[in-house]
Amino acid sequence: MHISRLVLDHFRSWEHCVLDLEPGVTILKGRNGLGKTNLVEAIEVLSTGGSHRTSSSLPLVERRQSKATIRARLEQDGTATDYELTIAAKGANRGRINGGPSLYQRDLVGRVPCVTFSPEDQLMVSGEPAARRTVLDQAGSQLDADYFQVRQDFRHVARQRAALLKQLSQAGHDPSGDGRDAALSGLEVWTGQFIRTGLDLSRRRAALVEALGQPFSDLYGRLAGPGQDARLTYRPSLEEIGPDRQTGPEVAEAVSRHFQRIYPGEVARGTNLIGPQRDDLTFTLNGMPAREFASNGEMWTLALALRLALLQVVKDHRSLEPIVILDDVFAQLDRGRRDQILDFSRQQDQVLITVAADSDIPSLKGARLVDVSGLRPVQPSDPAAQDPAIASAMQDLRRTRGTAHDDSDMPDGPEGNDRS
Repeated sequence: MHISRLVLDHFRSWEHCVLDLEPGVTILKGRNGLGKTNLVEAIEVLSTGGSHRTSSSLPLVERRQSKATIRARLEQDGTATDYELTIAAKGANRGRINGGPSLYQRDLVGRVPCVTFSPEDQLMVSGEPAARRTVLDQAGSQLDADYFQVRQDFRHVARQRAALLKQLSQAGHDPSGDGRDAALSGLEVWTGQFIRTGLDLSRRRAALVEALGQPFSDLYGRLAGPGQDARLTYRPSLEEIGPDRQTGPEVAEAVSRHFQRIYPGEVARGTNLIGPQRDDLTFTLNGMPAREFASNGEMWTLALALRLALLQVVKDHRSLEPIVILDDVFAQLDRGRRDQILDFSRQQDQVLITVAADSDIPSLKGARLVDVSGLRPVQPSDPAAQDPAIASAMQDLRRTRGTAHDDSDMPDGPEGNDRS
C-alpha cells in the first residue's frame, strides 16, 4: 500500500501543492520554514484525525482562509482510492471517498493507516501527560474503528460539564440563585453522560495499552540489548476510586458516588477534576520510572519502541502496511539508532523522510530525493525570477501543476456543517 498523489489546498503554509509519490523511500529535503513537515502532517491528519503538533484544527488552515483540503490517492493491490478531507476553520470537518457524498470525518479516520516518528517523540517519556494522551488517541484511531467518535463525544460532554461547573462557581455570587438552580439541573444530566462516555474511552485506552504492551517490551529489548526490561502502564484518572472497580459490574455507580464526594472541589475550581482528560501512560525501565531515571538515549529508544510496536500491531490486527513518516528524526539520533531506523525503513512499503540539511540525508539505496523548494512557485523577489530562462521554465512547471490539479479523478472539496 502506498500514497501515489498528495494534493493540498490552503493547508498550513501551502496555498496549493501537488506531490506525486512512489512506493519505497522518499526523502523530502528542504530548509526549515519551507513546509516539508506540513506535507507529512497532512497525511497524519487524514489518517488519525489529528496532529501531534496541535490540538485543534484552526492552525491547519492557511491564514485568512476558511478551510483547508487534503486529498490523497491510496493504491493497494492494483486498486486506487481517492480520500479527501476538508478542514474547516470554524465548524465540522468533512470528507469524501472517490468523490462520493459528504461524510463525517470519523468515516475517513484509519482508512489510510500511518505511523509517525517525530522529534517530539521524546516527550512521550519526559513531557506532560497530554503528549502521551495524544499518542494513545492517535494509536486508538488506527486500531479501533469507533475510537475517534468515542473520543469526540467525550470531549463534547467534558466541555459542557466544565462550563456548568464554572457557571456554578460564579453563581455563588448570584443573590437570586436562579442561575445556580438551572446549572445544577443541567449538571446532573451532563455528569451521567460524562461518566458513561468517560468509562467507555478509558476501557478502550486500557485495551489499547494491553495490545501494545508485549510488543513494546519485546522491541525495546531488541533495540537496547539483553537485560533491559521496559514496560507500559495505563494510569486512568478514574483509578482513584479503586483499581478493583475499573471493570466491575457496579463501576458506574462507584464513579457516580465518587463524583458526589468531589463535587465541592470541582465547583470551587470550575473544572472537571477526574476523567480521561487527565489519564496518563507511564514508562518503566528495569522497574524504575523512566521519566525520572532514563537517559536521553534511553528515552529515544523507549519512544522508538512504542512507535514500532504500534506499527507491528496495526499490521497484525488489520493486515495492512501503514505508511511510515520519519519527520526530521535523523538530526536527533546517533549513528547506531540511525542504522536501526534505516534497516527498519528498507522493510516498509512506503516511507516518507523529511530532512533539513544535506548532512542528515540517510544513505538508502534506491531512495527518491524530492527538493521541497521545487514544489513552490518562484516569487518575484527570488534571484531565479531575474533569469529569463529560469523564469520561463518555472512558468511551464506551474502550468503543468495546474493541469495536474484539474484532474477529474481527484474529488472537489465537500461542503457541510454537520458535527463530526
